[in-house]
Amino acid sequence: MKLYDNKHAPNPRRVRIFLAEKGIDIPTVQVNIMEKECQTPAFTARNVMQRLPVLEFEDGTCLSESVAICRYFEVLHPEPPLMGRGAREMAEVEMWNRRMELDLFWRVTFAFRHTNPAMAELQVPQVPAWGKANGDYLEHALTWLDGELAERAFIAGESFTIADITAICAVGFMRVIGRKIGDDTPNLQRWHEAMAARPSFTA
Repeated sequence: MKLYDNKHAPNPRRVRIFLAEKGIDIPTVQVNIMEKECQTPAFTARNVMQRLPVLEFEDGTCLSESVAICRYFEVLHPEPPLMGRGAREMAEVEMWNRRMELDLFWRVTFAFRHTNPAMAELQVPQVPAWGKANGDYLEHALTWLDGELAERAFIAGESFTIADITAICAVGFMRVIGRKIGDDTPNLQRWHEAMAARPSFTA
């Protein structure tokens, strides 16, 4: 089993943090996105969507999409639980993880992919107005999330979950659009400092 990875991209980082929290170590293969290694015939055979990460099994079959890969390992290694326990908690973690994906993670991604000149050959068509709209919405999302974190330590409730992992990667990826969290979102900043103290943060 091996994981096709990229140290600079946020989606592969989600899986690396998840595995680190589980104490799971598997071999990785670095794939250069900017050099279009995801678009080669060999890689496309592993993932027709030409995206990272990809988990390749011993029989040569592959699994892609970061949350799907995390769910696979959650079933194999249920402790510590990162996707909740029981129907209600699992549903709430799923809800918060989706919110972090749609209202935070993808806002950053679209703002970057549609406004950065370096992405013009990879993001076709590149729509600057769409990138700016997502950047503007991101400000609303950060304010909203700061309010949510006023009374709890973690995104989805009382414990660290995949929702925190998705938010960690989204906030970290904001560097590519020149945005940092600061005094204007004190609860989010407190949360981020706590997350950065976890050993998995540097995965």
